[in-house]
Amino acid sequence: MPKLNCGVNNCAHNAESCCCLSNVKVDGSSNTDQSSGTCCNSFAEGGANNCTGTPEANSEINCEAMNCAHNEGCRCCADSIQVAGNGACNCGDTECSSFCKK
Repeated sequence: MPKLNCGVNNCAHNAESCCCLSNVKVDGSSNTDQSSGTCCNSFAEGGANNCTGTPEANSEINCEAMNCAHNEGCRCCADSIQVAGNGACNCGDTECSSFCKK
């Protein structure tokens, strides 16, 4: 399972730039060819009340970005990924910066 580095500081699941969720969903249209066509569907705006849980060392990432080289059977197989979108108001303001077109 990949290590998820989270750059979305205002996400409720972010703790120490890591995600507290053990299972994350990354959305992306089947024909996307760049990271801006993806988003973290697990994003929840948290403001100053970020996750008080323990950051997960690795998260299972369900991925709908079928054109990503890391996608194997709708699961991310990268060693680590970076989710970007600091200051996001909704999941559409986030993206998987590790997207790599097949």
